This record gives sequence, structure tokens and C-alpha cells, in this order.
Amino acid sequence: MNPVAFTVGFDLDMTLIDSRPGIRACYQALSERTGVYIDCDLTVTRLGPPLELELAHWFPADQITAMTDLYREMYPTHAITGTIAMPGAREAVAAVQAAGGRAVVVTAKFEPNARLHLEHLEIGADAVIGDLWAEGKAEALREHRASVYVGDHTGDVLGARTAQAYSVAVTTGPCDADELRAAGADVVLRDLTAFPDWLRDYRSR
Repeated sequence: MNPVAFTVGFDLDMTLIDSRPGIRACYQALSERTGVYIDCDLTVTRLGPPLELELAHWFPADQITAMTDLYREMYPTHAITGTIAMPGAREAVAAVQAAGGRAVVVTAKFEPNARLHLEHLEIGADAVIGDLWAEGKAEALREHRASVYVGDHTGDVLGARTAQAYSVAVTTGPCDADELRAAGADVVLRDLTAFPDWLRDYRSR
């Protein structure tokens, strides 16, 4: 591979950050505020898809838009400080940049809240694009000419494949290695601690 500028895309939740504690706290606060029961432990086992899909399990269809807005409004107060970086996250982003590349975060999360997470955890992405899921992520990946996309969900694999980017999957989210491979991942890593070595090998081909 020629030593030219390149871009690697990263998913956010359960790829770069472990947002389960913060998201659980936000759902708990939403439940208390609305009086509607939400199984907060269950919600954090299926992170990845858009917020509206999760809220549809707990609220009627005509309330989803209002509950989405309320959740996003409450999110900075309840979810940012409880979230931690995934093992190897900062090092993975730094490895891309040290090799002369750009690290771009493409996520289904509401973009302003995604930015708050990265700022709080000091993960220095070169760009952040939110509100995109599954094949929709290909829009941003193509725009930024990403040749690699890293994620933890079969939806991330679909986004990479749609954009014709190399799909790197990590088993730190709700999907196991077999599911990720079956979805079309080109390579499956245990977590991001293995990414810098993988990137070095990939770039040397």
C-alpha cells in the first residue's frame, strides 16, 4: 500500500467508548421523569441502532419524536461523565494519525452528544459525523474517502460494505465474532488494543 494520505472511520458506542453506564443513567432519568417503565439494563445490551428504535419499545409511536428530543436534552447531564474510553481507543486513533491518516467518527448518536463524549474523554478525532446508521454510514464514509471502517455491530459492517471500505470489526459490543464475520467483516479483532498492530500490517501490504 502506498504511503499516501488515508482515512479510517470509527464507530463510537462500544467501539471507542463504553457508554453503557451513562446511557443506563439517562434512561433511568427519562423513566423517572415520564413515569414510564424502561428496562435500563436491557437497553444497554443492544446499543448501536438509532435511539428512536429503542424508544419505540417503551413509548407509543406518537410520542417517539418528543421522547427523542427529551432524551437528547437530558443526555449531557446524565451520560457524559459516566462514560469511559474503551481499551485501546485513544491509541487506535493516535495510530491512524501517526501514520499520516485521518480518524473520522461516524455514529448513529446525536452528533452534538457524540462530540461531548470525545471532548470529555480526550479522543482526538479529525471529524465527527452523527445521526447515521448501517448503510446510511456509507454517506459519510464516502464523503471523507474512508478506506477502512471500524465498528462493533453488524450495522457497522453493512456501512463499511456499502461504502466499499475495508470492514474491521471488534467484539466489544452486542455482536460476537461469528455474527460479525457472517455479516461480511473483513477482519475481527478482540478489541482496539489489537488495532495499531493490525493497521501497521495493513499499511505495509
